[in-house]
Amino acid sequence: MPTASTGGSTKRSKSQTGPKTSANASKKADAIKLLKEDHREVKTWFKQYEKLEKEAEKEELARKICAALTVHAKIEEEIFYPALRRNIDDEELLDEAEVEHASAKQLIAEIRSMSPQDHLFDAKVKVLGEYVMHHVQEEEQEIFPEARKSEVDLDALGVKLSKRKAELMKKAA
Repeated sequence: MPTASTGGSTKRSKSQTGPKTSANASKKADAIKLLKEDHREVKTWFKQYEKLEKEAEKEELARKICAALTVHAKIEEEIFYPALRRNIDDEELLDEAEVEHASAKQLIAEIRSMSPQDHLFDAKVKVLGEYVMHHVQEEEQEIFPEARKSEVDLDALGVKLSKRKAELMKKAA
């Protein structure tokens, strides 16, 4: 379990001969980069939520967080995790991730059925944020490095994730 797999290679080239042709051309559609962008976005929203006082703003942001997390979990479960299962040795990591998704989905369902006036609304949003941050940490420190070391074509996977995310976001809107 080497820890040097944090992107230690500093060779970065902006010139690409064509889309998705080179293993080093993982700038635009790299699956891990797309998933990390989602992680950063939702982390920012949880921090914003903590500062809100108006119930209408809380409700709007909570719904936005729930929609984004639902889509994110779905693309991971449909596309990312199955690709990894076929290409990494540590399936336990993916099993844990799926259990974490199930816990988050349960909280999301509860939050969606509530309003900010309900007694435990804020607490459930806060706990969801804690679950998600724990999950993000495990993905980024354990699963993503395994994916980088695997034979998975992260660029092609990124294209699939991006297309599916766009489809799901249209339906969520």
